[in-house]
Amino acid sequence: MLRVVLMGAFALLLAGCGRKTQPAPPSLTGRMIPFREDGTLAFVRNQDTLVTIKIEIADTDSTRQRGLMERYALPERSGMLFIFEREEMLGFWMANTPLSLDIIFVNADSQIVSIAKYTRPYSTENISSRYPAQFVVEVPAGFADTYGLVEGDRLRWRRYPTTPVAARNP
Repeated sequence: MLRVVLMGAFALLLAGCGRKTQPAPPSLTGRMIPFREDGTLAFVRNQDTLVTIKIEIADTDSTRQRGLMERYALPERSGMLFIFEREEMLGFWMANTPLSLDIIFVNADSQIVSIAKYTRPYSTENISSRYPAQFVVEVPAGFADTYGLVEGDRLRWRRYPTTPVAARNP
């Protein structure tokens, strides 16, 4: 009997070898990157607001490079807005990103030019805009389908005013 149990345990150990593993969720690692609410963004069609979300803004090289890497969750109706200096062909990847996302590419006129839906977590595949874009919005996978977003819809967004550090710490 002991021999059968040992053989079963050995078989399970071998089955696990070579399998790709994903990082443990933050509850197990103690790491959690909090969502920083920097503003709001509305998706608009013909002057009608389809949905409004809270956004974290990535507008520096370092924040754009980090994006939503190592984020295991986002608050409901939230996402990240990437702002680039000029309109150009853009490419993203999902390396170190455990969430499946919809990636929405937006031109300088705030019009959606392409949507990459249900991206694959941890993938190094390049996800490119089909047309030049200046803004990108990342939201949880399925968001575009849930709210019926399509190419041609527009964005309206605003950044919350920031308070100088000296004013916050009297």
